[in-house]
Amino acid sequence: MNFKEILELIDKVADRGIATLEIEQAGVRLRIDGKSAAPAPQSMPPAVLSGSGTDTTTPRSVAPLAAPALPPEDADAGLHIITSPIVGTFYRSPNPESEPFVNIGDHVSKGKVLCIVEAMKLMNEIESDADGVVARIYPQNGQPIEYGEKLFAVKV
Repeated sequence: MNFKEILELIDKVADRGIATLEIEQAGVRLRIDGKSAAPAPQSMPPAVLSGSGTDTTTPRSVAPLAAPALPPEDADAGLHIITSPIVGTFYRSPNPESEPFVNIGDHVSKGKVLCIVEAMKLMNEIESDADGVVARIYPQNGQPIEYGEKLFAVKV
C-alpha cells in the first residue's frame, strides 16, 4: 500500500463517518481512527451489542461482516509479477495522446515494453521478463511508485 492509497483511505473514513478501520496487508498493519460520533451509512443495518443478555424485549442485530479480502499471495497465485526496478512515476503510454503499451488481456513476449517509469526526468522503459497474457495492471497512469512495487501480473 502506498502513501496515496493511505491518504484516500483516510478521506473515505472521514467522509463516511467510519469510527475505525484496520487493515493488515503483507505483514503491515494500518489503523485509521475516524469520528465515532458520526451517523452510520444508511445502507448498513445498525450493530447492536448485547450487554448481560437479560433484556429480551428489544430485538438485537449485528451488522454482517464483509468477507475478508484475499491476501496478496492468494490473489496473485499462479501469476508472474513484474515489479518496478526504480522509484518514479508510472506511465502506461509514451505520451498522453498515444495508446497504452499494453492492456489487460494482451499477449506479451519477453522484452516487450509494458510501461515507462519516469525518474529524475529520465524515461525508463520497463520490459516484460516473461511470455504470457497481461492479467492485472496495478498502478494508475501517472501514479508515483516505489522500488519493488507491483506493476503487472502476467499469466504465463
